[in-house]
Amino acid sequence: MSNTAIAMNKSAKCRPITTSRFGELEIDEDKIITMTSPFLGFANDYQFILLPHASKSPFWWLQAVNNPKLAFVVIQPILLDTSYKPEINSQVLQELQIINDQELEILVILTIPNGHPELMTANLLGPVAINTSKKLAKQVLLDPTLYNPCWPMVKG
Repeated sequence: MSNTAIAMNKSAKCRPITTSRFGELEIDEDKIITMTSPFLGFANDYQFILLPHASKSPFWWLQAVNNPKLAFVVIQPILLDTSYKPEINSQVLQELQIINDQELEILVILTIPNGHPELMTANLLGPVAINTSKKLAKQVLLDPTLYNPCWPMVKG
């Protein structure tokens, strides 16, 4: 994954956060991702940090900095479907201050039903676009006739 992931080191710019899944963490403030508009249903949560799920795992956690219980499981969509290349409109690119394609990281949010990981789905309709250099992000709504909000991860 890109350089948006958290670095767990002690520096002058570290601050503690509390999470329900990971306990107390020291996060590098330079790694905090700021949403330019909040996720639907989470109007007060603008700051997030990316945390690896496990060593060598393709999954990441997009953990809210100020809400210990809010964390989204995310993955790079290229790992799911190599043909998934959503077009991010110019207004969003401008809002995220993206100058070149190398600054843009796309992640998709996963839904994993409790006790049924085989029913896991990926939201291809509402990916998260991140400016990796400025640490700005936005959930983007794409064309619902082209993208599935509940794309099955396990083909049956």
